[in-house]
Amino acid sequence: MHTSVNAFLEDGRQEVELTLKVLDKLTDDSLKQAVSEAQPRTLGELAWHLVGSYGAFLKAAGLQMEGPDLSKQPASAAEIAKTYRKVHDIVSSALKEQWSDAKLPEKLVLFGFIDTTYGGVLQMLIRHQIHHRGQMTILMRQAGLAAPGIYGPNEEETAAMRAARANK
Repeated sequence: MHTSVNAFLEDGRQEVELTLKVLDKLTDDSLKQAVSEAQPRTLGELAWHLVGSYGAFLKAAGLQMEGPDLSKQPASAAEIAKTYRKVHDIVSSALKEQWSDAKLPEKLVLFGFIDTTYGGVLQMLIRHQIHHRGQMTILMRQAGLAAPGIYGPNEEETAAMRAARANK
């Protein structure tokens, strides 16, 4: 769990960069890729969910911030990534201004049913982002896109490294 706002902001910045590696690889056509016929949630819907949930977790914990209108998912993958960047910047600024390290161990009930602390909310936000980013990489493969390596190289990057070593 995060015990300092600055530690979260640094961890969050790294996770945002990793999420942007995924979002920046999306194409407008790939946004239509569904999980399955039985589960019609699309890659675009998951991406847009990440955009909206980034601020929603913290708004539910009382963070005050104004942001872009998130009521309608854009048809453009580039616009989704651009909005994600914007929301991250807004959230980071609001956290620096409104929350202190002393606030993080304070208890709250998130969304009316999750007993946690303010630091726990920050941890949930990171884990939620990681969870959906993983789902998105699977859908990217189904849509014919190469998913970027996140915590290590992807299949294509691994093959390129092996080929480079073999050619030495």
